Amino acid sequence: MKKKASAFIRLVEIMDRLREECPWDKKQTMDSLRYLTIEEMYELSDAILEKDMNEVKKELGDLLLHIVFYSRIASEKNHFDIADVLNGISDKLIFRHPHIYGDVKVKNEKEVKKNWEKLKLKEGKKSVLEGVPKSLPAIVKAFRIQEKVRGVGFDWDNKKQVWKKVQEEIQELKHEELENNHDRIESEFGDVLFSLVNYSRFIDVNPEDALERTNKRFIKRFQLMEDKIKNDGNELSEISFDQMNEYWTWAKKKYKII
Repeated sequence: MKKKASAFIRLVEIMDRLREECPWDKKQTMDSLRYLTIEEMYELSDAILEKDMNEVKKELGDLLLHIVFYSRIASEKNHFDIADVLNGISDKLIFRHPHIYGDVKVKNEKEVKKNWEKLKLKEGKKSVLEGVPKSLPAIVKAFRIQEKVRGVGFDWDNKKQVWKKVQEEIQELKHEELENNHDRIESEFGDVLFSLVNYSRFIDVNPEDALERTNKRFIKRFQLMEDKIKNDGNELSEISFDQMNEYWTWAKKKYKII
């Protein structure tokens, strides 16, 4: 424990010195750091998906630096400091875990999540969905919305019910395509995606991770296909779709699902 505390204190002390002596660090504000923090989050996400533990460690360090940096900036105007941040999250965790720090009894994870949402409302939140960030990517936001309403019991009983809903939404989309009403088509397409995200919860799949892995797999296979076409003396833009499809089949076999 002392080793961990010492390492954290070292980082805080380094940040204090950089803020006082480094021209770049002295110039930064919360606004100027914001987009860099978002970038760091995506880099951490990539490292996690790649299962590269060394990169995960590095990106966690970058994020921790940002937390210390924001806290230092805030302390300069007497808003809060890193101690306030740490004590704040510690107090919140204790309050939201009465089954650990109190006498509340829970049977499983589902009951923990239900208690969590109830306690958040006691903290002054007006809606269960109030804590969902507006700027989240749409698929992540849909997943979080559904997780939160599940926490208060607004959810299907089983995956068969959810899959039936997916099929209903697909049929409604097809109907609107026949009507050729673009606004309604967009609305129903959104409903299909939302219901598929809902289904993902019932089969223990994170939809954002699944789609990102598909993106990475497609990019890898397409680039293999491009290289193969070039090595065969052809140009991608000059061969037919049927020829491309043959190369694509080769690339899929070359780079199998992992």
